[in-house]
Amino acid sequence: MPSPRSGVRTAAPWLVLAGIVAAAVNLRPAAVSVGPVLAEVREDLGLSGLVAGLLTSLPVIAFAAFGVASPAAARRFGVHRLTLVSLLMLVAGLTGRALVDSAVPFLLLSLLALAGMASGNVLLPALVKRHFPDRVGAVTAAYTTALAVFLTASLTLTVPIADLGGSWRWGLGAWAVVALLSAVPWLFLTGEDRQDADDDGTPDPDEEPVALWRVLRTPIGVALTVMFGFQALQAYALFGWFPLLWREAGYSPTAAGALVGLLAAVSIPTSIWLPRAAAKRESQVRLCLAVWACYPVGYVMILVAPYTLAVPAALLLGLGAALFPLVLVLIGLRSRTAAGTSGLSAVAQSGGYVLSAAGPLTVGALHDGTGGWTLPVLFLIACTLPLGASTFVAGRPGHVEDALSGQTQPAGSR
Repeated sequence: MPSPRSGVRTAAPWLVLAGIVAAAVNLRPAAVSVGPVLAEVREDLGLSGLVAGLLTSLPVIAFAAFGVASPAAARRFGVHRLTLVSLLMLVAGLTGRALVDSAVPFLLLSLLALAGMASGNVLLPALVKRHFPDRVGAVTAAYTTALAVFLTASLTLTVPIADLGGSWRWGLGAWAVVALLSAVPWLFLTGEDRQDADDDGTPDPDEEPVALWRVLRTPIGVALTVMFGFQALQAYALFGWFPLLWREAGYSPTAAGALVGLLAAVSIPTSIWLPRAAAKRESQVRLCLAVWACYPVGYVMILVAPYTLAVPAALLLGLGAALFPLVLVLIGLRSRTAAGTSGLSAVAQSGGYVLSAAGPLTVGALHDGTGGWTLPVLFLIACTLPLGASTFVAGRPGHVEDALSGQTQPAGSR
């Protein structure tokens, strides 16, 4: 059982865990479900190439802009209330964009949904640290596995649902139902925000806010930002461009989609095992490097034989993408308190998504400029280098609070 904080009544652990897993289910469908039906959306709504490009870039924009504001909003309104609001934003955005008939409302409602998703991305590691400080690895494994399952589901089921309903609107709107169901546990968890003070009314020292700019000045903050950013760059490039790569290599659209689905599906078993394995180790450097090495090997296979080695390449690249659950568990392991976890999560994810934004755009520009995939894949290989280097600091034992205590602060700052 998790260890409750002294003097604070907490909800039943099973309800908190159910809420965290339910929220995690929604951390990808809003971003990736559009891709499989993008051609139909463009035709129906008359989206230009520029608007379609903006639509595919919205997740990164939302993650960076709204994720960084989440810790402050959570302190003001309560982390549990904000999680519920984030899920309701998802419901509203996903429902609305499935009903509109023009480009601008579709973009604005997509941004609303993605803002809710961005907030959830940042809040979940802090919620895990707050409620399950002694089981960070196990609970992170539970929610990243749920995330991986629904990432795969949203990539593979959106088109069949759209075909069943006779329109892309059904394929996108179905995920609003999932978000609505996921909000139910949080209706019973908002009372947790009334328990943030000890019985004598004084604030809990573990909840003292951490200045994000100070976190970014620490080696741990920088390393986790680089690690998160470059793993996100790889993931968005893979999901965004590799269906086309495999189609141009000779696979049918269905087979190319299945290869991407295989790449995503690999993350399901790795999400179950890796966070637990990481939490049992004092240092996670070797584990991170073993996973990281799958990226360059997989990319070399793509360069050598993109058709005949497609399946083993997809498996290896999917294993490399398991750096995502690893970096999430590291955010919890590299901090002592929920406030420290929240600060690290906001800095690493928001800053990381800013770093990742240029990746898919560069891959597309290199492909359009050369008419092939050699330079884009070489670019992705080059981007694995800072990713691997960051694990030497991010995976080393330490806590961000210790680094913050050694910083010199300006007079009057917190």
